[in-house]
Amino acid sequence: MNTKVTGSAGEKIAAGYLRDRGYKILETNYFLNAAHGPKVAEIDIIGKIGDCFVFTEVKTVKANGKFLAQDKVNEVKKWKIAKAAEMWLIKNEIPLDVKWRIDVVAVELLPDDRPKIIRTIFGPKCKISHFENVDVG
Repeated sequence: MNTKVTGSAGEKIAAGYLRDRGYKILETNYFLNAAHGPKVAEIDIIGKIGDCFVFTEVKTVKANGKFLAQDKVNEVKKWKIAKAAEMWLIKNEIPLDVKWRIDVVAVELLPDDRPKIIRTIFGPKCKISHFENVDVG
């Protein structure tokens, strides 16, 4: 499984996880682009729970014991997500003083020797860690 496929699988798992916990998914894969230029930032999942907008970064890794998925979200990445979140709010005519936060959902794909039909029906074995309201330095 290449990194794009792994990341896409993790985002689907994370969206299901959030939905199961009462989040309404508003948008996925929101890109903030520079004026007529390259992608500056991406928000994997934009959702809402209660009156709070939640901008979620999803990090997915195959279990290897070397590092944790959440460790791949550094200060620069969090800052870019915050700026993209502000632009999304402005684009959608939502006041910037509304309640919003940045979360990280880390998905660790575990070894899975179940038959393919079982993996297809139930999805991959994984461990999910949800970090709410991560600090943006």
